[in-house]
Amino acid sequence: MDQTPYVAIIGGSGLYRMKDLEVINSLDIDTPFGKPSSPIVIGKIENQIVAFLARHGIGHTFSPTEVNYRANIYGLKMLGIRKIISISACGSLREDFRPGDIVVPDNLFDFTKDRARSFFTSGIVAHISSANPFCKSLSSFVGDAIETAGGTLHRGGTFITIEGPRFSTKAESNLFRQWGMSIIGMTASPEAFLAREAEMCYATMAHVTDYDVWHISEEAVTVEMVIRTLNKNTELAQKAIHNLLKIPSLLDECECEMALKDALITHPDHVDFTTKEKLKTLVSKYLK
Repeated sequence: MDQTPYVAIIGGSGLYRMKDLEVINSLDIDTPFGKPSSPIVIGKIENQIVAFLARHGIGHTFSPTEVNYRANIYGLKMLGIRKIISISACGSLREDFRPGDIVVPDNLFDFTKDRARSFFTSGIVAHISSANPFCKSLSSFVGDAIETAGGTLHRGGTFITIEGPRFSTKAESNLFRQWGMSIIGMTASPEAFLAREAEMCYATMAHVTDYDVWHISEEAVTVEMVIRTLNKNTELAQKAIHNLLKIPSLLDECECEMALKDALITHPDHVDFTTKEKLKTLVSKYLK
């Protein structure tokens, strides 16, 4: 059996406390961008080798801005990951997206300001296509898996990422609604864009925990509210992961895996050896 973990789950550590998960290893790796948020747990489930990464670190020690997104994504790429499923909490900006529901968004609005958002920042330039930042096929599979698990699913919607760690003001929340945003969170950006630069399929399973702060008849979002809903949905998320890994065509090739083909604009002769070495996991097939 191939021991390469082609699928990765990014989320809380509770996601890989499944009774039928066989833990194979825990990898404390390093990358050119530093260390990932936590050791990467490698395990086997549904006869698939899967990687799990705790986005905020073990015990949730990193704020959304402090998460080393580049190290997380680069580290997964180093291991051979091709598909990433992000599991996160979100607030609803729509009446029909209720707490307890799950959203698989199809677009993303980056409203962050203090984060390193690209691997290509010095010595080589890449203009990645991000019109559709979530992988369509992987998102469809994730949606199918959630429905099979019995979750209340919404397919599609725009996910706005705010800087955090504070929650929105009412003025901000109402403005985001006017802009047509569907859900709100703090970690989808730049994670999704980095996954695209790394030529990995990326989809999000967003658990609605609250109505942010805009809803007149519902109480404003609190940490206790978020944790309560996430704990309730952990079993559902685990069932969905099981269902996802059973899909025969999950690992089929996708156009996401060639995202850099026409994105690199720097002439190869002007990319120095140090830059090539730093980014070799991403660019070696394009820069000889």
